[in-house]
Amino acid sequence: MSIKLHTIKSKTFKKKPKTIGRGNGSGHGTFSTRGTKGQKARSGVSGLKLKGMRHIILATPKLRGFQSFAGKAITITTGQLDAMFKDSDIVDFAGLLQKDMVRKTDKNIKIVSSGELNKKLVVSGCKVSAGGLPYSSS
Repeated sequence: MSIKLHTIKSKTFKKKPKTIGRGNGSGHGTFSTRGTKGQKARSGVSGLKLKGMRHIILATPKLRGFQSFAGKAITITTGQLDAMFKDSDIVDFAGLLQKDMVRKTDKNIKIVSSGELNKKLVVSGCKVSAGGLPYSSS
């Protein structure tokens, strides 16, 4: 049998959606397949309410609290600074980026006191905790 345009059929059968509420001539007019009265016949009734999902939705724990869009500061310890920088180096965003201690997208950097710092460093453009650097002036 030769293949022609009128002999080709699709492999999958696609069922057309039921057209309702388009007059009595369509066979689905007047009550539009909803029956006569009752809650299911009215408009604005949630399908989930009808399927018994309401109690499941209400019982599900919701996401509580607040989450800030401004992310937390990237913490760098004094011990890390001691290991990565030489004496009298400048510790700023560019220097930390060069030593792969921060990413390019990190903007909020904080130096915290953890580990020993035996070098004199110049810190600029970074937040410093109370015990972060002994003689900070940034």
